[in-house]
Amino acid sequence: MKIGIVGSGMVGSATANAMVLRGIGREIVLVDLNMKRAQAEADDILHAVPFSNSLDVRAGDYPDLEGCSVVVITAGVAQRPGETRLELLGRNAGVFRQIVPQVLTHAPDAVLVVATNPVDVMTHIAAHYAARFGVPSHRVLGSGTTLDTARFRAILGRHLGIDPRHVHGYVLGEHGDSEVLAWSQVTVGTVPLMDFCRQQGIDLGPEVRAQIDHAVRRAAYHIIEGKGATWYGIGAALANIVHVILRDQRSVLTVCTPRAEIAGVQDVTVSVPQVVGSQGVLSTLLSPLSDEEMALLTASARVVRNALDGLLEQGNL
Repeated sequence: MKIGIVGSGMVGSATANAMVLRGIGREIVLVDLNMKRAQAEADDILHAVPFSNSLDVRAGDYPDLEGCSVVVITAGVAQRPGETRLELLGRNAGVFRQIVPQVLTHAPDAVLVVATNPVDVMTHIAAHYAARFGVPSHRVLGSGTTLDTARFRAILGRHLGIDPRHVHGYVLGEHGDSEVLAWSQVTVGTVPLMDFCRQQGIDLGPEVRAQIDHAVRRAAYHIIEGKGATWYGIGAALANIVHVILRDQRSVLTVCTPRAEIAGVQDVTVSVPQVVGSQGVLSTLLSPLSDEEMALLTASARVVRNALDGLLEQGNL
C-alpha cells in the first residue's frame, strides 16, 4: 500500500512520521518543490523505522506517485504581510491548479486527502480540478474538523475523567472560528452527556461548557502563540484518515467533501460526520441538531460559501 504526501513541511513530515509509528501502509513518497527538504525529511523518518514499523520512506517527484492508493496534500503558500485572506486563497488556488493535475496524471485512482488551510475551501478547489480528470467529489476529502473533534473529546474527557476514546462528540462546520461544537449530540459510552454528569455529580453548566468551547475553538491560536505552528495533532489526524481509507474501515469521521447542500447552503464543503472507506466518503450521517446548533452550522457553511464566491468573482475558481 503506497501513500504519497505532497508538501514536506512540518505537517507533511509529521504525517509521515505518524504513519511510520503506527505502521500505516508499506511505502511513503514525499514530494516537495524543495527536493532537498523532502529528501532530508524522508531520510530522518526512515532512520526511525528500526524502532517502529517496517516501511519504506523516500523522496520523489510526481511520477513517483504512480500506484498510490492515497495522496495527502499539505502544500500551500504562507500569508504575506498585509495580504487579505481572499488574496491568499487566490494564490493557493493557483498552487492547487498545478498540483492536483500532476497528482492525478500519475495516480489517477488515488483518494485525495487535503490538509492545506483553509481546508474547507481548498478541498472544494481540489475537487473542482479533480473533476476535470473524471474523479468524483467523494474521492476528494479534507481533514476538516477531525482535529477539532479530537480536541473536543480530549478536553471534555479530561474534565469528565473519562478516556476520550469513549467520549462521542463532534465539531461541525468550518475548520475555523465559526465551527460548531454539537453539544446536544454528545454521549459518554451510550449515556447522553448531561445524564452522565448528573449520575457522576459533575458540573457541566453553561460557564464550564463555554470554557471548553473556548479551549477547543482557540486551541490552534494558543499552540501557535507558544511554538509558531501546529503539526503533531494534524499529523496524527491525517495518518488516521489514511489508515481508515487503506483498510476500508468505514469509520465515522468529521472530514469535509463537497456537498450539494448542507444546512440550507448550496454547493459547499464543510465538515459533518461522514462514513469513510476505501473510495473516500461513502455517506453522510447528520443527526438532528438543536435549533441553535443548526443555525450556527448554517452560518458556518455560509462563511465557506462566501469565500468560494469571492474566488469565483476574482476568476480564481
